[in-house]
Amino acid sequence: MQSGAAHVEEPVAYDAILLASFGGPEGQEDVIPFLRNVTRGRGIPDERLEEVAHHYRHFGGVSPINAQNRALKAALERELQARGHALPVYWGNRNWAPYLDEAVRDAASAGDRALLALATSAYSSFSSCRQYREDFARVLTETGLAGSVTIDKVRQFFDHPGFVQPFIDGVRGAIEQFLAEGIDAGGIRVLFSTHSVPMDDARRSGPRDVDWGEEGAYATQHTAVAARVMASVSEHVPEAGGIAWQLVYQSRSGPPTQPWLEPDVCDVIAELPAEGARAVAIVPLGFVSDHMEVLWDLDTEAMDAAAEAGLRAVRTPTPGIDPAYVSGLVDLIEERLQGTPAAARPHETALGPWFDVCRPGCCENIRAGFRPAASGLAP
Repeated sequence: MQSGAAHVEEPVAYDAILLASFGGPEGQEDVIPFLRNVTRGRGIPDERLEEVAHHYRHFGGVSPINAQNRALKAALERELQARGHALPVYWGNRNWAPYLDEAVRDAASAGDRALLALATSAYSSFSSCRQYREDFARVLTETGLAGSVTIDKVRQFFDHPGFVQPFIDGVRGAIEQFLAEGIDAGGIRVLFSTHSVPMDDARRSGPRDVDWGEEGAYATQHTAVAARVMASVSEHVPEAGGIAWQLVYQSRSGPPTQPWLEPDVCDVIAELPAEGARAVAIVPLGFVSDHMEVLWDLDTEAMDAAAEAGLRAVRTPTPGIDPAYVSGLVDLIEERLQGTPAAARPHETALGPWFDVCRPGCCENIRAGFRPAASGLAP
């Protein structure tokens, strides 16, 4: 959609849905080739890739993300059918099979040429939004389908009720559990964790015409959603109003000299006992499903850090295929099918509803600058 308007408020007819995701290896022999794809163009030797590979090898070389996307695809198909939408769902990944170019070719071969993309990432940054838009533009060019296939994209859904509700349920459950165990509110902490990104990329996240501060729209969005989660939990569990919480980061990579968003989740956990904390709820706020960063960085490293600190710890669920989440994703699809006015679109923070058509200069890649991107205004 190459339009000047931020929100598309007229109905648009689409032939199919394109589920776009990161991808992951499905066997030991896939791990290094997959990591080469993830880091393509950066000249990282295989010896350094092996430092990350052991996370995957710990789980037999299989990332859970592909199985999760198969389950999400099936859930979306059921929900679309239940609402009377005869829209097939094609699934393609950025870094591993099935690849995006395969999905787009399959759609075109079936006569489905007006595609609405749904990326499995809720927030605004280069890797979570613009890179997908660049992937769409690249695939259309490389497949020779740029003149006959179009790819639009649903808005970023970080504060859509369907995405937020599973986190509310998880945090509420963890706090109620701690309280039932005799831990008072003053001894409970809630850490909302998301993937760290380089500071230069963070500053460039979101549209350029808004001053987002040093950490950009990416951190601003996460903080707003975390605050909404805690406010909602407090409506049902009054004691939660006195519980301290903060946004933390995980999964950083790159050279130590390069500044990334901080603090690290494990560093914060280590400091909690000195603050009088006895229990911690670790909330994977930046993730839509239990993929490798959740299984390793949170379920393994962060939980080990909590045990070492002598803390009672719970990792709350990701949305996965929670009915509220799946229903919310189809709500986003219907917004575009029906041209829902922006004023009628649900959102849980003052930042929403986010744009259908990304603004100029949104989420620049500091390493490569602006490349052609679908579903937004140039550059």
